[in-house]
Amino acid sequence: MSVVIRLARAGTKKRPVYHVVVADSRFPRDGRFIERLGHFNPLLPKDNTERLKLDMDKLKAWLAKGAQPSDRVMRFLDAAGVKKREKRNNPEKAVPRKERKAQAEAAAKS
Repeated sequence: MSVVIRLARAGTKKRPVYHVVVADSRFPRDGRFIERLGHFNPLLPKDNTERLKLDMDKLKAWLAKGAQPSDRVMRFLDAAGVKKREKRNNPEKAVPRKERKAQAEAAAKS
């Protein structure tokens, strides 16, 4: 059973609030979870302390047990200084799609 720390959406239409939960990776995003670790409200300003609340003791305990954080949760942990996030590098994303397609076809011909 692989355990992940991820966001589960709550709130109403066009007013999202996310719960930071520990769940089995096979369960749906908003479905069953093991434990709730905090909440995230993206509608609040970035400098507001109520925007993100996490129970760091529980979070560190789950990380020690082997739970894998999602990319967004990993960003929160990196900002809090709990775990270092590796920088991603996708140089092809900067190239427009038509040019990438043309380069792929040219590579296939040669």
